[in-house]
Amino acid sequence: MLHAKETLRKMYSVAKGYYCGGLAAPSPFPALDLRHSLSSSRKAPGFVNPCRARSYAHIAGRSADQEIVIALGSNVGDRISSFDRALRLMKDSGIKITRHACLYETAPEYVTDQPRFLNSAVRGTTKLGPHDLLKKLKEIERDIGRTAGIRYGPRPIDLDILLYGDSQISTETLTVPHERIHERQFVLAPLVDLLGSSADDPMEKSWHSLSKCSGGFFDVWNELGGESLTGTQGIKRVMAVGNRLLDWSERTLVMGVLNLTPDSFSDGGKFQEVEAAVAQAKLLISEGADIIDIGAQSTRPSATRLSASEELERLVPVLDAIVKIPEMEGKLISADTFYGQVAAEAVKRGATMINDVSGGQLDPSILEVVAELGVPYVTMHMRGDPSTMQSEQNLQYDDVCKEVASELYTRLREAELSGIPLWRIVLDPGIGFSKKLRHNLEIIKGLGSIRKEMGKVSLGASHVPILLGLSRKSFLGEICNRADPVERDAATVAANAAGIRNGANILRVHNVGYGVDAAKVSDALRM
Repeated sequence: MLHAKETLRKMYSVAKGYYCGGLAAPSPFPALDLRHSLSSSRKAPGFVNPCRARSYAHIAGRSADQEIVIALGSNVGDRISSFDRALRLMKDSGIKITRHACLYETAPEYVTDQPRFLNSAVRGTTKLGPHDLLKKLKEIERDIGRTAGIRYGPRPIDLDILLYGDSQISTETLTVPHERIHERQFVLAPLVDLLGSSADDPMEKSWHSLSKCSGGFFDVWNELGGESLTGTQGIKRVMAVGNRLLDWSERTLVMGVLNLTPDSFSDGGKFQEVEAAVAQAKLLISEGADIIDIGAQSTRPSATRLSASEELERLVPVLDAIVKIPEMEGKLISADTFYGQVAAEAVKRGATMINDVSGGQLDPSILEVVAELGVPYVTMHMRGDPSTMQSEQNLQYDDVCKEVASELYTRLREAELSGIPLWRIVLDPGIGFSKKLRHNLEIIKGLGSIRKEMGKVSLGASHVPILLGLSRKSFLGEICNRADPVERDAATVAANAAGIRNGANILRVHNVGYGVDAAKVSDALRM
């Protein structure tokens, strides 16, 4: 009874917020009134009220692309595989997916005695009319195994049309915007991920107007609790890694560096032999590494580039040996490569993520390869390549954080459009790559501003994990007068602690023991 009363209280609060009564959350659009003359009176069945007075017949018969938002949910079977298959089938059906929300694990609502859900949403375009789109989504649900069941009950996949163009639709079979958007945190969180805080996009303005609130869907989300809800038992952002869900908000993760190269700036030549590499991997794990990042190609300034086949000759024997050691149980293996061919072979042999310093610029095929592999992808900011990145031209910035955010977002968009969902992307601002000392410091201090800048065009992009790779780099040697990279571990700890405080989620380090300690103390101070 108490649970029922609490549910009714929440629904009443949401209903109040639906009609914008006394919303306390500040509007992110102070200069913009999104209210339109949308009647809130009861509408007859079959009512359609497109914004800007568009007729339903005109919408249904259009051949031009319509911008849409589709919600995804699953809590039965292999939830990640169901999402991946749904995305593929939507693509095969002529739905072009242009953006993805983050991935959320959420507590069930309405019918609470069932497994937890995965939820997300995608934004895209289609030539299908709204009812044809609904029919196609129902076909996809059946193909994935959904059958008739109890309302709000378990299901392998659930696909709902949240928004269709700038239209308001109410027929016997379809209501757009989706009638329960305003009360569902598991719908609103992914929905706002697909929007930008700047309110410059004309379609987004139309969508916000459909929320019936002056601050748009942002006000509706804030009324439910907004960002303060994420990280709770009710809703968590997660990353899909194989059949696991990684919650990077719980604690800072540590990635240990394993270089197989003869010429890396810090430990070149030490781990070229399989036995030495395996021993180092065991050491990194014993010190607390969550991820082992194996690199067979040096990306230090002016490094000579190896071919993909040469890189594989170094990588394969070591990778084959490391995946077999019992210490790797529960750990992740990252392949540090910019070649699609190397990425495919590495994942085939046991790697669980790809770390690309070029963000797809040195071998564009890697993006579609990683999309097909279905593994997390680290995309890093760099101008040029390792042989040119420190040229005078590539070191010119007016506002380094703003420009890094813009250029890194371009790399993220290329990855998304190639089929890598946002929920599998990690961002690396590229400390030491196309940066001078002052640039590196500004980026470490300005990780929050980089997120904010990305959020202007995509709130989802502003929430993805950030990897910080500053371990033993030369700018630390300049500051501390340490010529030997190995002597820069203390400086690395200090810089990483600052990075965590400013929003870093993953540390890439040579000395894992120090990195883990820095992460633990920094995390404790944030609690």
